[in-house]
Amino acid sequence: MKPFNFNTAPRIVFGEGSLARIGEITAAQLGKRVLLVTDPGLIKVGLIEPALMSLEAAGVAVSLFSDVEADPPEHVVMACTKVAQDLKAEGVIGLGGGSSMDVAKLAALLAPGTEKLADAYGVGNAKGPRLPLLLAPTTAGTGSEVTPVSIVTTGASEKKGVVSPVILPDVALLDPDLTLGLPPAVTAATGIDAMVHAIEAYASASPANNPVSRALAREALRLMGAALERAVHNGKDKAARGDMLLGAMLAGQAFANSPVAAVHALAYPLGGHYHIPHGLSNALMLPHVLRFNAETSSAAYVEIAPDAFPELEEVGSQVRAAAFADKLAGLSTRCGLQQRLRDVGIPADAVPMLARDAMKQTRLLVNNPRPVTEADALAIYQQAW
Repeated sequence: MKPFNFNTAPRIVFGEGSLARIGEITAAQLGKRVLLVTDPGLIKVGLIEPALMSLEAAGVAVSLFSDVEADPPEHVVMACTKVAQDLKAEGVIGLGGGSSMDVAKLAALLAPGTEKLADAYGVGNAKGPRLPLLLAPTTAGTGSEVTPVSIVTTGASEKKGVVSPVILPDVALLDPDLTLGLPPAVTAATGIDAMVHAIEAYASASPANNPVSRALAREALRLMGAALERAVHNGKDKAARGDMLLGAMLAGQAFANSPVAAVHALAYPLGGHYHIPHGLSNALMLPHVLRFNAETSSAAYVEIAPDAFPELEEVGSQVRAAAFADKLAGLSTRCGLQQRLRDVGIPADAVPMLARDAMKQTRLLVNNPRPVTEADALAIYQQAW
């Protein structure tokens, strides 16, 4: 067996109601003056109140940065960093979806003032040190609470990533109760996003692909394949919510160490140019990229298809990969997501531009099990349109 490294958050806390014990659980690690990074929507629905009360009871002074927006641009990261610096924060909490957690990671990294954001982009360029960091997801999707990745929108539409073990949090706190109020569409899109993480991590051509990531990806697919529709159609199903949150976290651990590939590379331009939510962007591209890959590299999909859809165990290996793509498309449809690029307002004449932009995601495309040219990307987008 070839040698490998596997990095993840050193402490994971999972349980219903755990946010209401955040002060008791983490005060010693975060310090007495912390910045809580979130978005205005979570404040409006009162989701952060249990955290504030618990931290206050533990003697922790909390300040808020609540200007996070979807696909966070650089200026939001820098504004959050300045608040942390002015506060002389001793620790940072990211509470929310992937955008809040990504901003919190970079605020914790940049607040000490030892490095610049422009120098941190790329793989392994962020060196630290950073402030103590806790991340608590409110969606079951990104897995950002256990990944060394933060994605930032640069310029008008392009995205760049900071990828470094330095931005793995000290604590990942997972409270399924935080996901009970998610609307069905958000539950569906983020859930498919998490399944994409598991699928791409398992099939990744990266030299970093490893047996731990593959085992986690399979368990993630087993949990989420059984739970996603239940969570979408009955948002109060606590067992389904718990399985989705755990599955998304396992998928996050998997792809944090065996990176994702062409589904994400082709999804990013949809968010950058048309502000399609990340999870929906991945859901739109998933079956089409899988069908493209399966023409030459179907073995991984044949192995994992029954994890998500046990009935595919009875399907012959010659056609199982194609059936897997069809099943995923059907799951997305039953969960109520749009199925075509035209359904989300993308014009047909935008497809060549999307293909050109997707080719800029070289750090992702290099992990795809089948090489992707610009002509290939164009054909995949045309299939998706």
